[in-house]
Amino acid sequence: MALTPEQIAEVAEAAAHRMPTARPVVPALEAMLAQAIPVLDHGFIRVVDYMGDDAAVVQSARVSYGRGTKAANEDRGLIRYLMRHRHSTPFEMCEIKYHIKLPIFIARQWIRHRTANVNEYSARYSVLDREFYVPQPDQLAAQSSDNRQGRGAVLEGAEAERVLRLLRDDAMQTYDHYLEMLNEDEAGQPLDTSRSGLARELARMNLTLNTYTQWYWKTDLHNLLHFLSLRADAHAQYEIRVYAEAMLKTVQAWVPHCYEAFADYRMGAVTMSSQMLSIVRRMLAGEVVEQAGSGLSKREWRELMETLGRE
Repeated sequence: MALTPEQIAEVAEAAAHRMPTARPVVPALEAMLAQAIPVLDHGFIRVVDYMGDDAAVVQSARVSYGRGTKAANEDRGLIRYLMRHRHSTPFEMCEIKYHIKLPIFIARQWIRHRTANVNEYSARYSVLDREFYVPQPDQLAAQSSDNRQGRGAVLEGAEAERVLRLLRDDAMQTYDHYLEMLNEDEAGQPLDTSRSGLARELARMNLTLNTYTQWYWKTDLHNLLHFLSLRADAHAQYEIRVYAEAMLKTVQAWVPHCYEAFADYRMGAVTMSSQMLSIVRRMLAGEVVEQAGSGLSKREWRELMETLGRE
């Protein structure tokens, strides 16, 4: 279940009591406020609130008052200029808050982005749900032989089945022990009224890292785009990348001109060193350039050739 019955009721109540506002709103994002976008097997992202839009970026750059002071194509052009030249403060004028449900091991990777306000579900006060992330078979890969952070070939057959069984069995067993130590069932009722349970803040340490947690995560548009440029990249770990890809959909609905510029100048762009640029210029001039005399390492040369479509 993506949202609990209580959370569904809260979302429905909020949607039924919309208040009029004098601030700018974005209809495409307003329509997403009550939606939990599914991610992985039990996770989701949900937009809770936001402030600003494309016009807010433009207004802060021009330090102007009001909306529609320039034609839409001029606003789009200014946003593209700001993105292209890496201006940051105009994009900081927009903020967004997400409700996210994610595995603990991804939360620990995510929290390294220290540019947001975060409040996580506390297992010191509440009992975590019996929900664990178990990869789909096509994501069950061996360690890469040439990348310490990456995955290699997908496991198959009996080996894959054994790993999946271990993941499920370990998570279920540690959760059973978690409840036993708490002396509570999944509804929070005592298992044995004749004894006290272990403190929740201690019992939680036994849980596996694929257990799901939840948090509210609020950030500005500039830092959100930086997060997405790293985590929606093809080299990012799959489990965090799918969250970033879901968040990209909300950004596109929220600030379409900013999203377009971001897709062009960040997601779809490449960065070259001065040496790489020099080599490209020599190639354009008709010179035959080889790696041995280029001044680039083999890895840099390979990356350059891949960028130029000359693998």
